[in-house]
Amino acid sequence: MADSVVGPLAHRRVLKIAVPIVLANISVPILGIVDTGVVGQMGAAAPIGAVGLGAIILASVYWIFGFLRMGTSGLVAQAVGAGDTAESGAILMRALMIGVAAGVVMIVGQGLLVALAFRLAPASAEVESLARDYLTIRIWGAPATIALYAVTGWLIATERTSAVLLLQLWINGLNIVLDLWFVLGLGWGVEGVAVATLCAEWTGVAFGLYLCRAAFAGDQWRDWARVFDRARLKRMLSVNSDIMLRTVALQGAMTSFLFTGAGFGDVTLAANQVLMQFLALAAHALDGFAFAAETLIGQAVGARSYNALRRAGVLTSIWGIGVAVVMAAGFWLFGPLMIDAMARDAEVQAAARIFLPYVVAATLLSVAAYMLDGIFIGATETRVMRNAMALSVAIYAAAVWLMVPVWENHGLWLGFLVLSIARAVLLGLAYPGLERRVIASPAALSPRHP
Repeated sequence: MADSVVGPLAHRRVLKIAVPIVLANISVPILGIVDTGVVGQMGAAAPIGAVGLGAIILASVYWIFGFLRMGTSGLVAQAVGAGDTAESGAILMRALMIGVAAGVVMIVGQGLLVALAFRLAPASAEVESLARDYLTIRIWGAPATIALYAVTGWLIATERTSAVLLLQLWINGLNIVLDLWFVLGLGWGVEGVAVATLCAEWTGVAFGLYLCRAAFAGDQWRDWARVFDRARLKRMLSVNSDIMLRTVALQGAMTSFLFTGAGFGDVTLAANQVLMQFLALAAHALDGFAFAAETLIGQAVGARSYNALRRAGVLTSIWGIGVAVVMAAGFWLFGPLMIDAMARDAEVQAAARIFLPYVVAATLLSVAAYMLDGIFIGATETRVMRNAMALSVAIYAAAVWLMVPVWENHGLWLGFLVLSIARAVLLGLAYPGLERRVIASPAALSPRHP
């Protein structure tokens, strides 16, 4: 059995990393439900719309900084695998500084950000006014929220995913309690929801730093020569920029899917939106095993262990495939009931049932792309990921261009399947090169790593 520097690679270890992430992901939508329910008690539509619009605007901007979580995870996992504790602490410090700096830029540029957001997503005067109030408060949490990506990445890379779950429960739990107090108890309305979230964000980052206290146990976090080392900074920026461009390309494809579907009428748009929630549910589950791949692959690369690299990829993929098969079967068997629960309109229900088989197929076909993403992030082979995603999106665009005029929404869903297949095939073809580049070194043959 291949060993990593942390311990033996076994199914139990994969589950120990993955399951807390899955549970943490499940807690995320609960907060949105509570936010909506609390402001809904105010008895007017505008507050609900304002909170929803404001949250979407910030989530869209914060999503851009998701690279900080993935980049930190891959780099720290490699440092852990190499036994370089000092570097793992320095990486966290660099990532935290990037997060805080990005948050400060958002605060300074909030006027431009809000103006641009309302130009892209106009709303009624009342909703915009309330949303501005919400954003004016929430924006002060930007440094904490973006820094939390770095904290989460470090915890995942060091296999402390139970701490990630605890952190997520703290943030969401406190947010819910404060929501109820500020809005229903004190009558603060939309501003109360914003203040509750702001408090949860800042206390969350403080708690997160406490959970990462091992990174600050020595002097490495303030070893400024190491932290600002030009070569290490250059590598970190390269990794993060590649991931950001890759994610922007993917999000562009997903956005075009929704926009193209809107052209087929309200019923088709609503049906597609319902079915996309199925895929979001599958993504939350598969994320746990993709994150496990990031961690274990990164450690194997850091340790230069060929056996550990192979075994980590196989074990995490077995679980990812297993979860995808179970979820696909669940969607096939219970999908119609789920559709009826999510949409009351008979036409939407009927349309969603027609396209449900595409969701089942997408769940099965996308698992390879999820797991390979985790493998390539752990190996920090991010340039390959970026290029593969750009080509995959181009193939998807061509497929949609060819098929949608002929088969309309069926063509759109077929294009989505083409995107999933292209991502998996291109990364799969690149995998042997990954092994050659990151493992082919004399250290891989040392007795320490059989």
